[in-house]
Amino acid sequence: MNTSSTVSIAGVARCVAMLSAGLLLASASSHAQTSVLVNPGDQGEQSRYAAYGEWKTALESALRRERVAAPKLVQSNDATADLATTRSRLHELYVAPAHVIGSAVRYGYQPVAGLEPPVQAVLVAPQSSPINGLADAAGKRLGLPMQDSIVTYLVRGEVNAANSTIKRHFSAVFESRYQDALLVCLQIRRCDVVAVERVVYERWVAGGEALKLVMQSKAVPGLSVALKPGSTLSPEGLRSALVGGAGVGGQRLTALAPGAFDYVATLGYFTPRSLPGASVVDAAAVQQLLQGGAHYIDTRTEAEFKSGHVAGAKLVPYIEKSAKDADYKADDDQFDLSKLPADKSAALVFACNGAECWKSFKASRAALKAGYAKVHWFRGGFPEWRAAGLPAKTQP
Repeated sequence: MNTSSTVSIAGVARCVAMLSAGLLLASASSHAQTSVLVNPGDQGEQSRYAAYGEWKTALESALRRERVAAPKLVQSNDATADLATTRSRLHELYVAPAHVIGSAVRYGYQPVAGLEPPVQAVLVAPQSSPINGLADAAGKRLGLPMQDSIVTYLVRGEVNAANSTIKRHFSAVFESRYQDALLVCLQIRRCDVVAVERVVYERWVAGGEALKLVMQSKAVPGLSVALKPGSTLSPEGLRSALVGGAGVGGQRLTALAPGAFDYVATLGYFTPRSLPGASVVDAAAVQQLLQGGAHYIDTRTEAEFKSGHVAGAKLVPYIEKSAKDADYKADDDQFDLSKLPADKSAALVFACNGAECWKSFKASRAALKAGYAKVHWFRGGFPEWRAAGLPAKTQP
């Protein structure tokens, strides 16, 4: 009797222990596929990989404190693509330059922490140049990092704020993958003015280069971390682990509030507010159009479409290579017009990922050029539809 009781109690204890272990494993596995995108910014190739490794170490250490044993880290050097994924909320955590995090914050992400010091974009000219401001640079040759750089993002925003565009304001634009290459563009006089981060300019001057600032943006946060809304991770715990940790690459992290990204968020590649020949519509109008038989054309990527889309929408991706401004070259892009209804009088609604997504704007113009007579541009796109609480679908 006593032996039987002892065995029974021991068996129960083993079952309880196994169940507890199973629950712990289940808890860990619920976080095992936590997706973390890391974009180290437009540094040199060696620096980019080094920065990614440093962030990997810091994040894995911080996430272990949140009981996330095996996060799925994705390295990116394409901020343009990253901007789209923030609107679709494809990753739980983002580590990226300020324009990507600013976009994430607009779509509900919570900023956690960022590197010090902040980042400023500056226009730089030779000390002997007659250029002393943006107005003086009209008609001159500009050297610029690639279009998804935080520097380009800020400079483009400042030029747009001056009621111009990069293409209209400058006679020629030379793009470089790395900022340091733009110093050579000045030295060989192929560029009259170049855009770089302020710390790059200061390093050049400290090295003996005779240069001057002709324009500067406001400061924005350095590489920062943002957490997806509704995440099971604790923003406070993650912030504490990151800010209280060893930092990244010798730079310390500081806590950030959403307001830190207000400025960069207003300088995004926002689409125009109107489109000649098309009707600009909101979510309520789109709902009525769909009830009347209109075709909803989703111009995003397949991954974005699967993560959430308007019920009844048709996916026709707009493959965008052109610049995100009114002077874009449509020939650089791809859009399969044959996938649109054959009837040119059919009502079409084009949409993508919000006011800063140019794909639906460009697709609408392509449809107008092809002779479609009833083009409706849903500028707010799927984020506005979702925010309005209207029916949406996902698919595996």
